Amino acid sequence: MRIAEYYSHLNGYEFIKVHKPGLWSEIEKVIAEVDVRKYRTKVSKEKTMKGELLLSPRQLNEAVDAGFSKRGWKQRTASYWVTKDAKLIRKTLNMSPDEQRAEILAAGQEATRSFNQTDFVKDRVAVEVQFGKYFAVAYDLFVKHLAFYVGDVIDVGVEIVPMKSLSASTLRDSGKRVRNMSTGIAWYEKELYNLIREGRGVPGVPLVLIGVAA
Repeated sequence: MRIAEYYSHLNGYEFIKVHKPGLWSEIEKVIAEVDVRKYRTKVSKEKTMKGELLLSPRQLNEAVDAGFSKRGWKQRTASYWVTKDAKLIRKTLNMSPDEQRAEILAAGQEATRSFNQTDFVKDRVAVEVQFGKYFAVAYDLFVKHLAFYVGDVIDVGVEIVPMKSLSASTLRDSGKRVRNMSTGIAWYEKELYNLIREGRGVPGVPLVLIGVAA
């Protein structure tokens, strides 16, 4: 695979290139090591493609995951405390977990521990890889990366998704769309639209959205 496109939100790309250039090189290498031809192993059960061999999102994820793991990227968890009081949540949002819990209890409310988990973090850069359902990308961009940024675990979040051309190719002669992946898969162009639609400052965390192609 290769990086076909990327979008820098709140100067996420610029930050990595200036302050963590080695990490960007590692991301490029991990992606380049994946040969998508090896992963056309999923037998489709969808009516319109029943029996066809498609790219396996699970195996693609595993291949990318292996590349990050061998380079020392590790899973991280960010904990925080929540309550039913919206005003109290706003007040405690940017506090440390211990401060959140203490503030909630001091207000006479019940404090419930919650957490977010991200696949790969190295030197304050987080990477999530999504070849699966589209709703997972929105959660990553607007919840996971933001939680780790607010929790002072990362400076930048990176989201890797397929380009539309990787999930569905157009035959040049016929113009017919041929599926490479199951329907409902996230793809770069749509996620870019969703991100830009929210406005320049939302979510409030520097991000790099990466679209990969064969």
